[in-house]
Amino acid sequence: MSDTILIVEDERRIARLLQIELESEGYGVRLAPDGVEGWAEYKAGGIALILLDVMLPGISGIDLLQRIRAVDANTPVIMLTAKSALSDKVTGLDLGANDYMTKPFEMEELLARIRAALRKAAGQVTGDQQPGQWMTASDLRLNESTREVERAGQSITLTQREFDLLAYLLRNKKLVLSRDQLLAEVWGYDYAGNTNVVDVYIRYVRKKIDEGYDTELIHTVRGIGYCIKDAT
Repeated sequence: MSDTILIVEDERRIARLLQIELESEGYGVRLAPDGVEGWAEYKAGGIALILLDVMLPGISGIDLLQRIRAVDANTPVIMLTAKSALSDKVTGLDLGANDYMTKPFEMEELLARIRAALRKAAGQVTGDQQPGQWMTASDLRLNESTREVERAGQSITLTQREFDLLAYLLRNKKLVLSRDQLLAEVWGYDYAGNTNVVDVYIRYVRKKIDEGYDTELIHTVRGIGYCIKDAT
């Protein structure tokens, strides 16, 4: 494989271990010991995925993530940190991180999550609507190429994970999707978290696209999961 992974990590031992493991798997690797060099390496281009430590000198991992997401919504970013507080994880995910791992972690799990993130970034598309077109459900519109979302002509801002969840629902409009299916397709087949995260993000998306409108578009199918469909 030829994918190049950028490791932004100030602990040399961890960075070197990651480099050895990734190169043994066939990945290209570039290293940055702080946020400033991480930003420079990212801007140099050619990066397929970023492993990003939260606690960095110069520019913090969170600040670097914000800079990257301001210009690039697609390159997968997996946050690495010694912090385990839920608030830290939520902050990273809400700012556009694709995944989050707490140190110490098992290398095999990290490799599995990297594979899942790269597969997803490759643009596997299901359903009968293709990216680049406006996908719709009643007065809701979403464009995967421009990452625009509108309802009744009003622009809606979603986090990356919220956008990915809504996009998958729209690609499979009218189909009832189980929590396990949503977890696998939106978070990745190798995701080891709890399926409750799906319910949490469905609530986030509903609050932004359904609250304040006459009709709800996202529906709960008790005992199975969720679907999105045109208002009737």
